[in-house]
Amino acid sequence: MLRFTDLELFVRSSALGSFTAAAHEADLLPGQVAAAIKRLERDLDVRLFARTTRSLRLTAEGELYLPTAQRVLDTLRQGHEQLHASHSTLRGVLQVSAPSDIGRNLLLPWLSAFRREHPALSLRFFLSDQMADFSRDPVDIAIRYGLNQDANYIALPLAPWNRRVVVAAPGYLARHGRPRTPDDLQQHDCLLYLQHNRVYDKWQLGNRTVQVRGPLVSDDADVVRRWALEGEGIVYKSWLDVSANIAAGELEILLPEHQGEATPVTLVCPHRKQLSPAVTQLHLWLRERFATLQPAQLF
Repeated sequence: MLRFTDLELFVRSSALGSFTAAAHEADLLPGQVAAAIKRLERDLDVRLFARTTRSLRLTAEGELYLPTAQRVLDTLRQGHEQLHASHSTLRGVLQVSAPSDIGRNLLLPWLSAFRREHPALSLRFFLSDQMADFSRDPVDIAIRYGLNQDANYIALPLAPWNRRVVVAAPGYLARHGRPRTPDDLQQHDCLLYLQHNRVYDKWQLGNRTVQVRGPLVSDDADVVRRWALEGEGIVYKSWLDVSANIAAGELEILLPEHQGEATPVTLVCPHRKQLSPAVTQLHLWLRERFATLQPAQLF
């Protein structure tokens, strides 16, 4: 019979590339992790890893099985969260970091409502478009755009379907016209912001990457969205950041036939031991609310 912990150790060993690292994360001995993998291989009747004294890599069978194992773990984790997401008393302090735009316009009211349901819990909410450093910043969890690039962190999905869209205000389009192709963007005022301390001026649309430019740049993505609302130019933003403005007719989607870059939203924490009841309940709370914003068809 397959064991939940064996699947977890298989997925984490694959992500970390080491039984020793997976053992350290799970507070186990390396031999215990190796035994769990052997047990899983025996149950499946396949070899999942090709092991040498210096390297650990997935076999072809392991590569094939990994997505299934991840889906199973996600399903079990969601079931566990739903089972335990009661209104039991949550206490202590939860420190949350988030990007500026989604933080102010979506997460702020949601976190306020969550706090009202759990009045014994204290929340500290930090907004920045710079990625939180768990080793330096006073943060327990971070809401992030994009795929988790650090295998040492635990990433729980919130809005895996989210994408960027190209939008502009009707007033700007009335004055400057509507771009018909991605290349047309190079003739327009594009509103830019910093991403990882660099100007994000290469916009991916379908299989095309377009270099754009514009007179306005900010290190705050919410400022750039506000410029777009004022008719200052065209912006390439997460659907979640602009969906309310689109619904209100304040912004219009451009080039919908050219799909924007995937920008999944995740809840990240540095260690599985930090998946406290407050974190697991907040994850479930936020995931349900993000789901209400998923369009039937994302451009």
